[in-house]
Amino acid sequence: MTEVFLEEIFNISDKVVVLTGAAGRVGSHFSQTLANAGANLILIDKDKKILKLKKELEIKFKVKICAIVGDITKREDVKKITKIIQKEFGHVDVLINNAHYVPRNHPKRDAPLEEFPLELWNLAIKSNLNGLFLMCQEIGKIMIKQKKGIIVNISSIYGITGPDQRIYGKSKLNSPSFYSATKGAMVNLTKYLASSWKDYNVRVNTLTLGGVYDSKLHTNKEFVKNYSNKTMIGRMANTDDFDGALLFLTSDASKYMTGSNLIIDGGWTSW
Repeated sequence: MTEVFLEEIFNISDKVVVLTGAAGRVGSHFSQTLANAGANLILIDKDKKILKLKKELEIKFKVKICAIVGDITKREDVKKITKIIQKEFGHVDVLINNAHYVPRNHPKRDAPLEEFPLELWNLAIKSNLNGLFLMCQEIGKIMIKQKKGIIVNISSIYGITGPDQRIYGKSKLNSPSFYSATKGAMVNLTKYLASSWKDYNVRVNTLTLGGVYDSKLHTNKEFVKNYSNKTMIGRMANTDDFDGALLFLTSDASKYMTGSNLIIDGGWTSW
């Protein structure tokens, strides 16, 4: 197998890729990975940090990047996003739905389900599912019209398995109920869209991630040890552990794959 063949099969050079949640920890790394592979990017986030990220990536990788500060839970913002995309690029090759909401400082964030506030539940559903729905709906219209496209939905192991509450101990970390609910819904929406848009050459897959280590967030050594022991590889993920899977799903290397869930979790779900 030659180097040229490998470059061609995983090639996303000059593809137009839309990425939501682009300013976050995983999203900003995905942005760099995609730009490094030669993709032209539309970076979307509510955080204005994406404006700085855009400049950095353009200088480093010499690709075309459009950064849009917007709220994907609002239809008017998503409509604005699609208009900008069509004006700047004329088409879309890939949509990566990476945005999600996890409140870090809400006093009821870690409350058990029987005490969990409805207003926080509704906020999470709005952020994690409504935004996903609107992006798929509006970008999907473009892909249907052009009769091709790839959608990658970024989910979590807690979308396919229940959280092991024992690993959290006294770490003050937890996995709130809405997280499992919304990530699980994403996995099944993937299958629905893959089935619905099969005749338009639109492939839809889920990329399910294991827990990603964050030195600022994961300061409790007991939690990190407990989590690591639950994986076969023996550690939490680093952001670059997903690079190969991301390039696989966004390129022709996965051309016979749709409606599937690619799980990169260090073996967590395979015990």
